[in-house]
Amino acid sequence: MSFLSQLKAQANAKQAAMSVEQTDLLQRLEQTEAACKITWNYLSDMVRQLDVLAPDGPAFSADGKTPWPPMQLCDFRVDARKKTLRGREVYSSVGIGWDITPRHGKPLKQLISVNFMPELQRVESRLSAGGIPNERRQIRHPEKQSVQAISFEYLTQAHGSISVTPKHDEATMEFRFCNVSGLGVHTGLWPATVIQTPFLDELAKLVMSQPSRLSPAPD
Repeated sequence: MSFLSQLKAQANAKQAAMSVEQTDLLQRLEQTEAACKITWNYLSDMVRQLDVLAPDGPAFSADGKTPWPPMQLCDFRVDARKKTLRGREVYSSVGIGWDITPRHGKPLKQLISVNFMPELQRVESRLSAGGIPNERRQIRHPEKQSVQAISFEYLTQAHGSISVTPKHDEATMEFRFCNVSGLGVHTGLWPATVIQTPFLDELAKLVMSQPSRLSPAPD
């Protein structure tokens, strides 16, 4: 075989491999887009029902010891964004959001204090995840002036959300749960082919504070 024939054979093999790769990419893209459409349709219908129901929220607490009053979820909204991927318009995100407010009356002012680093980090993380404005102060020893604890003052109100980011090349869907099972952020990654009505039913149960296979482990 001449050297030119060897080059032709190598080029043909590379073209065949590229064709297979492009076919695989297209298949994964189609699977991911199908999952996005199912998610969008499900969430769009779900928020209309939840706006009427105004479901109870889960048990909220910034420090794990000071409970919030009974909360409700309200003002649900759904959103989807698009982008261009290799010349084609595809979903870049799908998600829902809602407000978390007291079931009765106005938000209450709470004051908590922490004096251990792990507890401090946990409180800061929960308040940040909830988008909860707060006033932070140092509590000092009256004589030595050393810092004894850190106090946080805030109102018992927050925002919740579930955002879905499709990864078309991998045919996966990344879910980000914010203040769904309590104050905090949790993520999960699932194959696009898994995102069907039974999966989304579990997601709806999670929002409704009902037992769900998607419930995250407590932090």
